[in-house]
Amino acid sequence: MSEETPGFEEKPEVPTGATPDDAAEPKAAASSEEEAAAPAGDSGAKSAQDTALLAQLDQARTALGERTADLQRLQAEYQNYRRRVERDRIAVKEIAVASLLTELLPTLDDIGRARDHGELVGGFKSVAESLETAAAKMGLQQFGKEGEPFDPTIHEALMHSYAPDVTETTCVAILQPGYRIGERTIRPARVAVAEPQPGAAPKSESAEADAPADKDTDAPDKG
Repeated sequence: MSEETPGFEEKPEVPTGATPDDAAEPKAAASSEEEAAAPAGDSGAKSAQDTALLAQLDQARTALGERTADLQRLQAEYQNYRRRVERDRIAVKEIAVASLLTELLPTLDDIGRARDHGELVGGFKSVAESLETAAAKMGLQQFGKEGEPFDPTIHEALMHSYAPDVTETTCVAILQPGYRIGERTIRPARVAVAEPQPGAAPKSESAEADAPADKDTDAPDKG
């Protein structure tokens, strides 16, 4: 058996003629390769991570656009619903008011006849005027006047006659006034109408025929 010499350490073999720096070069080269490989790996991982984040961002943007479109559609539907409800509410109110006022028309007719005959006096007059004021506040309007042209959309002819002094079908008497609420007629005016006499010439033509003919004012020449 051989004995180890105390304090003796094995050293790597160095080729003949080589210096100690030559022995350190392989270690330095290996370290450089490891350092070069490490950043390359980190860069690839970072690029993959950025790609994944961009994909998630695109998905989030797509989802946000879809939710925004859904919200806008719901908001439009809600606005249409509100307008429809408001329109229906107004229509129901108008129908209810028209129904109530229609029931009051006979009473208003009685008040009108009493006024025409001079019987609207005392407490009855005060009550009648209060009722007419309340009906007017609810939008009731009376129409129909003598002398206005006959309009079948708002007039109901109960009597018919001919008259020489009219040029078109005319309301000559209001038998019962008409009533409307806004543009809605709840009762047409019942009237007596007159038409021009058959074969009668219009007033303009009659006036021309009645006008004296122009006389020749030129004095005759004297020889």
